[in-house]
Amino acid sequence: MSTTASPKGESTPAQLGEDDKYLVDIFTPPKAIPSPKESLETIKDSVKGKMLARMKKEAVDCPVKLKVVSFVECFTCPNFNRRVRGKVGCRGLPLQAK
Repeated sequence: MSTTASPKGESTPAQLGEDDKYLVDIFTPPKAIPSPKESLETIKDSVKGKMLARMKKEAVDCPVKLKVVSFVECFTCPNFNRRVRGKVGCRGLPLQAK
């Protein structure tokens, strides 16, 4: 038996990575938040079908923009680092104005 395995029914929590400043929960709001067209165009070749449909229904409380945003918008953000076990690792750097 491995000492790194967790007991049955318990999972190890997601942890901050080296580059992460924030660990943000992903949630499904009662009503989906619209995704910006620029974000959808950016990921249209890499994410398709059921995964994209699921991403459009999810949202995060962005610590950089200080508001709730669609997960698609979060995924295309330069601060997005990784998604692990229902959480997003965010670098937390200031965004450049467009």
